[in-house]
Amino acid sequence: MKLNIVPARTGITWVKLGIRTFFKQPLALVGLFFLYMAAATLASLIPFVGVVLALAIVPAATLGLMAATREATKGRFPMPAILISAFRAGKHRARAMMVLGFLYSAACLLIVTIVPLFADAPVSRESALSPGMQGVMLLVMVLYLPVSVLFWHAPALVHWHGVTPVKSLFFSAVVCFRNAGAYAVFGITWMVVLVLIGLVVTLLASLLTSPEAAAAAIMPVALLMAAMFSTSIYFTFEDSFEASPPEDPPPPGETP
Repeated sequence: MKLNIVPARTGITWVKLGIRTFFKQPLALVGLFFLYMAAATLASLIPFVGVVLALAIVPAATLGLMAATREATKGRFPMPAILISAFRAGKHRARAMMVLGFLYSAACLLIVTIVPLFADAPVSRESALSPGMQGVMLLVMVLYLPVSVLFWHAPALVHWHGVTPVKSLFFSAVVCFRNAGAYAVFGITWMVVLVLIGLVVTLLASLLTSPEAAAAAIMPVALLMAAMFSTSIYFTFEDSFEASPPEDPPPPGETP
């Protein structure tokens, strides 16, 4: 496994490749993203452990969406089963992905525990929209940033390179810091794209007299943008480590 250093402008390339690849198989990629969201929603409804399970499947789902993107780049239609690729690659990799999932869940729950210590949680819809909540959202973003850095490449490293869960977190953080410029440009570019699309959608929605119709117009666009973003994640991994992951990855702990 080789760590690659890329120029900052590569961040823009990742966004372009993500959007371009998405439109090669838009129905499949949107469908897979919707399946993931539906699975997470259903998992969250399970009493007591639902939220933990919904968070725990994030790394595996991320890997599944990356594998789907990889299929799309090869001109193949990604089937629904690819979403659970992490659990179909042998018990060693499945167990490692489960460990990674619960580590992610623990990290997110830790953030949820810490935030109320510094800010009051909203008790109504009006308070949730108040200016004071901007500080709360900023705090959540600041606390989640290191979690995102640690887990950004971890699922792919565990699945395609046989790296153990803890080592995958370390390598993910290292490559994100070494390529901080590219990842910053990647994030900024996506923010610009989202703002521009948001302005267009808001303008079109304002022309509709019915609030329900406006909401119905906004939701599909939000789903499309989220699916496009998830598609672009694969290219951040592809350029940061090596051109293409091995077809038959070794079990976790047996790094190349």
